Amino acid sequence: MTNCILASTSTLFGGSYLDYLFDELHTLFHDTDEVLFIPYARPGGITYDAYTQIAQNGFGHIDKKVVGIHTFEDPIEAIINAKGIFTGGGNSFVLVNTLYQKKLLPVLKENIIQGTPYLGTSAGSNIAGLNIKTTNDMPIVYPPSFETLGIIPFNINPHYLDPDPTSTHKGETRETRIKEFHVFNTTPVVGLREGSWVQVRNEETTLKGNDLSARIFEKDKSPYELPVESKLNFLK
Repeated sequence: MTNCILASTSTLFGGSYLDYLFDELHTLFHDTDEVLFIPYARPGGITYDAYTQIAQNGFGHIDKKVVGIHTFEDPIEAIINAKGIFTGGGNSFVLVNTLYQKKLLPVLKENIIQGTPYLGTSAGSNIAGLNIKTTNDMPIVYPPSFETLGIIPFNINPHYLDPDPTSTHKGETRETRIKEFHVFNTTPVVGLREGSWVQVRNEETTLKGNDLSARIFEKDKSPYELPVESKLNFLK
């Protein structure tokens, strides 16, 4: 029954918040006029209220109301009663730490599996995987565990960047970092470029987006590309 969109980003260069996903969001949240927003990732350290207003500005274009989970006395009940859920981007460690503190991961996972429509962008997509070990974020807080929802049996690396052969930067590339992860871990990783998303609908997991391939990393294999509309169910 799972019904998710797990997007690399909320905003494309030159666009406005969520605008490239409006058609998809119309379909995803077709049966509800209100979406519960989880602002815990706090991009740039902004307040929950300020972040919720950004989400409302985006969802207002498709005539949906956004309500921040932080405005509820009981966030567990808020998730149980939600008809649609959106977790925004920011810092994945901050997001996961707060979800653990408030004991929300089990109920969030259960509701998503039971069919509550879910949108994640960036950090909100990271938590759909098995853990946040392949995030790009700095570990500015220390959550009790790196384990997350496990809605999908692989990890996502949002905002995936290809190496720039003309760059003078000598630091590690995104590909190098993910290869380092696979020295110690077996979880597959999907390098999700901007404008791309993973759609999970019932038993099907599909790469979607604006004609962009995704970079796939599996332990002991060379990285390879998969085109849009590829099925990802084989990644386990």
